[in-house]
Amino acid sequence: MALNLSQKQEVVAELAEVAAKAHSLVAAEYAGTTVSQMTAMRKKARESGVFLKVVKNTLAARAVAGTEFEVVADALTGPLLYAFSTEEPGAAGRLIKEFAKTNEKLKPKVVSIEGKLFDARHVDVLASLPTREEALSMLARVLAEPVTMFARAIKAVADKQGGGEVAAEAPAEA
Repeated sequence: MALNLSQKQEVVAELAEVAAKAHSLVAAEYAGTTVSQMTAMRKKARESGVFLKVVKNTLAARAVAGTEFEVVADALTGPLLYAFSTEEPGAAGRLIKEFAKTNEKLKPKVVSIEGKLFDARHVDVLASLPTREEALSMLARVLAEPVTMFARAIKAVADKQGGGEVAAEAPAEA
């Protein structure tokens, strides 16, 4: 269905707004994907914080102009599906990678993160990025490790000096 000028301007404005706030972009070829597969992908995208849109490449190039995704403008050829990660950087990569496993027609073509353009192989790298919760748990583990090691060292010194036995006997005498 052909869009008139005002509809095209709305699409470009919507994409530009999303691109300005997005963490990463994955563009994938989708020709041959069924309607049910696209519907399932859109549902999963909404759940995982990914903005998914099929739009003409010229409109997408105009929308990303002036954003960090401007580097992809020359690589946009053929029918493409655009997945912008709006909540965490790896979400779009995980979505495309997950659906590409069961659908050989869905092929990642372009990946862009922080103003850099990467080829399709980097979808795996993007998909392997930890989620926010995973990253916070890793940080908590790293921050807790020195305290844990210090406590173990103090306990080892106390045990070596025999302080561990005295401390255990003292409450029994009282």
